[in-house]
Amino acid sequence: MSDRERFTFLVAGEAGHGVRLAGTIAADLAGEMGRYAFQMDDYQSLIRGGHNFSVVTSSPQPVLSQYIHADLVVALDKRSHVVHQNHLSMDGTLVYNSDAVSEAPGSAIGLPLSTLAKGYTRAALRLGVASVAVLLAAVGFSREEAAGFIRRKYPRDVENNVTYGLSVYDAASERVMGRYTLAKGQAPATMLTGNEAISLGAYAGGLDMFFAYPMTPSSSILHYLASKADDFGIAVMHPESEIAVMNMAIGAASVGARVAVGSSGGGMALMEEGMSLAGMSETPVLCVLSSRPGPSTGVPTYTAQGDLSFALNQGHGEFPRIVASPGTAAEAFELAAELMGLAWAFQTPAILLTEKHLSESRMTTPLPEALPDVPQPVMHRGRKAYRRYENTDSGVSPLKFAPSAALIKWTSYEHDESGITTEDAGTIARMQEKRLQKRRSLIESLHGIRTVNRFGSGKKVIVTYGSTTMSVREAVSFGGLEVQVVQPVYLEPFPEWELQDLAGTEVVVVEQSCAGQLAALLERRAGVRTRGVVTQYDGRPFDPEDLAARLKEVLADG
Repeated sequence: MSDRERFTFLVAGEAGHGVRLAGTIAADLAGEMGRYAFQMDDYQSLIRGGHNFSVVTSSPQPVLSQYIHADLVVALDKRSHVVHQNHLSMDGTLVYNSDAVSEAPGSAIGLPLSTLAKGYTRAALRLGVASVAVLLAAVGFSREEAAGFIRRKYPRDVENNVTYGLSVYDAASERVMGRYTLAKGQAPATMLTGNEAISLGAYAGGLDMFFAYPMTPSSSILHYLASKADDFGIAVMHPESEIAVMNMAIGAASVGARVAVGSSGGGMALMEEGMSLAGMSETPVLCVLSSRPGPSTGVPTYTAQGDLSFALNQGHGEFPRIVASPGTAAEAFELAAELMGLAWAFQTPAILLTEKHLSESRMTTPLPEALPDVPQPVMHRGRKAYRRYENTDSGVSPLKFAPSAALIKWTSYEHDESGITTEDAGTIARMQEKRLQKRRSLIESLHGIRTVNRFGSGKKVIVTYGSTTMSVREAVSFGGLEVQVVQPVYLEPFPEWELQDLAGTEVVVVEQSCAGQLAALLERRAGVRTRGVVTQYDGRPFDPEDLAARLKEVLADG
């Protein structure tokens, strides 16, 4: 028996074995013990077969990433056994399905999981229950406690799940009972995926309507908000295409509805013409862009940061764009609300840029006691004649919505202050300058909010962004590195004013882009040079142990 501060559980099998649910339940178990938890699901774009695994790392202290080297691995099929037998921690335990694997290392523990499931309906799906039963035995749950836990977590066909789970528990107890004692903690009870946090943040920012055509890894925003539509009093729509998504959102915003859309790179590419329409018509739309490896269809169920340049340059022509990327689920909640407010305050599209690793990973998420302070739009008041695109000192025109006796004209064509189409040279120039002034006002507003996060105080600096921030912070903690981690949250307008102390210095950049897009952005916009770029672009998130070793090597070079 050994005590565990940080403990990692990994369950692997085919699609259809209940692997993801088993991981979710393992994370719930950690949460019920007051432990911080981080769950990462790895799955192929298949309904059945293939190879899936869920890895859950927990600790009494905050944990910001999964660790691939697990203390307990449960392999439900042969492929999982082959893939993960080398993913054990120093004294880790491998439990495998002896009905699927004929030969295994002597230290591994074989249990007849499929044989025990025979006679039950949906026998393959019950294997996920088996993995949870093994976990419960390994962390020292009594038989009665295990039965109660399975009963709560597997309520569908509950009696058969309990009976099967206990048969596995009994078999496992002889070999692993109480092998790991997990230290309890006082972590917040809330666990959210990044997409759930984004959904709740958009709602906190005043969301009225959400439009999306499903595209992994953004799809669960649509599903989650649809499940909460009645409770939240919002409308959730699944139009026929991404083009329709953006056009419907712009139409809804033009009559006063706070709207958001969601997609991945391929869907956002279809929305790009609509993004320019929003720029010209000065329409506030919150766009969630959750990245996966591209180009084209790419690798639908994996993670990447190759869409940074794409997001920064969405839409043709010159108009203010807001792009920001959260580093945790808690930050995703706050940022979604903040971006909704900024989009409306400056009447322009905003992009919340994230990646599959944050969107679909589930983690302990402390939420703020109060809702974020969301900027409010300027509204037209009084009897003064209304001009939709009035050229003000800030570049921001007062808003007015129907029903109204005034003419309210939103347009895609260049226009005068009333929204009337124009090709007059002077008017064209003035409206271009108006939109430029609005960008200046936006930048002035950003000076008053947090646009960059800094962690640690070492002389050497690591710069990263988005979900990779979690991996870097966990790697720094694991490796005991004395460094400062700098995370630009806002990427457009880029907060050069917050990075002036780094100008002319050399930093290490960590990102999941083959071309080093963040490193190029730092040098181009803030004069920050890189002494090394640590990249990974195979669709998998960084492992903290591996990343810590790579960072030590790069930081030691000079």
